[in-house]
This record gives sequence, C-alpha cells and structure tokens, in this order.
Amino acid sequence: MTPPAIEVGALTKEFGGLRAVDGISLSVATGERRVLIGPNGAGKTTLFHCITGTLSPSAGRVALFGRDVTALAESRRTALGMGRTFQISNVFANLSLAENLVLALIGTGRRKWIMHRPVGAYPDLRRRALEGLEHVGLRQRADESVKHLSYGERRQLELALALNSNPKVLFLDEPCAGLSPGERQRISKMIGALPRDITLVMIEHDMDVALGLADRVTVLHRGRIILEGSPAEVQANPEVRDVYFGHV
Repeated sequence: MTPPAIEVGALTKEFGGLRAVDGISLSVATGERRVLIGPNGAGKTTLFHCITGTLSPSAGRVALFGRDVTALAESRRTALGMGRTFQISNVFANLSLAENLVLALIGTGRRKWIMHRPVGAYPDLRRRALEGLEHVGLRQRADESVKHLSYGERRQLELALALNSNPKVLFLDEPCAGLSPGERQRISKMIGALPRDITLVMIEHDMDVALGLADRVTVLHRGRIILEGSPAEVQANPEVRDVYFGHV
C-alpha cells in the first residue's frame, strides 16, 4: 500500500507547563485536501510548526511518505517535498516580486549564490520565477516592489513562493486571513485549482472556504483532535458548534 503523505503519531509540544499539542495522531492520504479548524489557541499553528520542522516536538513522530522526518531540520524537510506558507506575511518588501522568487529558488536549489553576482545573471531562475507568478496571476507585476502590493496580493506571492519549491505536500496557514471577500474568493479559487499531485493541509477560520475546499476536516480544541470527518459531518456535529460558540 502507498504510505500516507503525512502521518503524525502521538505528537506533543509543551511550553513549560502548557501542552499546546497534546498527543495528536493523524494521517493525510496522498492527494488529499485536509483542513484543520478550531478556535484560537487550539494548537493548529503549533502542530504545523512541529510537522514542518519550525519547532521540535516534545514527543511523538512525523513521517513524510513513510519516511521518519521527526529529527530533520526544516530545510531538509523542504528538500524532501514539504512546502508551506505562514500566518503572518513573510516576504522581502523592498525587493521586486521576481527577485523574491529568484531568491527562494536559489535557497531551495543546489547552486551557490555568489553575493557579488547580480540576480539577472540567473536567467533560468528568472524564467521559473515568472512562471510562478503567472500561476498566481501576478506575472504583469513581476518587476514591481512588493511594498506596493495589497495584503491579498502578498498572499498570492507567498503561494507562488511555496509552489516554486515543487512541494509534494503543501501546508497553508490561514491563507485567507485578513482578506476582503473578493480576495478570499480569488485565493480560494487558486488553492482549489492546485493539481492533485500536491497534497494540501490547510488551517482556515473562514468556514465557507474551509468546508468548500476540504475532502476531510480535522477539528482541534485545547491541543487535541475532537472530530475528523467530511465537511458535511463536521457541519452537522453539535460538539463543533459548541466549541466555536464557547460552550466547551
């Protein structure tokens, strides 16, 4: 049998006396669209950090396509096929869109970057950068400074950055947070159009976006999974409604 794209076993992360992730186990099949939901403080982003290597777990195991990556650095996990975006916009505001992508490509590639060599000396990387911007609808703004982009357009750029590392599994941390309804619709459409050879794991608070994109939904509360199921099952579950309205 084909191993899951992501398999997490009894994953725990403690900060002093606080257990932010409390023995979580989950399995995400190859090509699946999995969405994590839960109230603020449920442990969603901390779980992402532990899976992708931003944080080391206190206990437990993380496997990528059957390979144990628990002890690997974040950069090694990226090289093996993990890509991600962050909750807070994380781009170089004073560089152009194309320069941001070229730097990302250099960072994930095997070639060395020579500091005194201009970015224009890497024509193949610029071509790939422009292709990445084309995929998210920003090709015409390639040479503009990122500081001139709207917040929603920065989110589009971050998606291009993540995709240009050719991820096999893509983690998106609240890609629609802070966006206008029109921007949310645009980002959601881009995510929905991603090819199925990319497994998607996403944190999202907008329930319309989350349930519209998900094959399966995992609900977290106080560092634990309280429900996994289809979007319809999650919508119909009274415990999930209680969590979101603060009765648990």
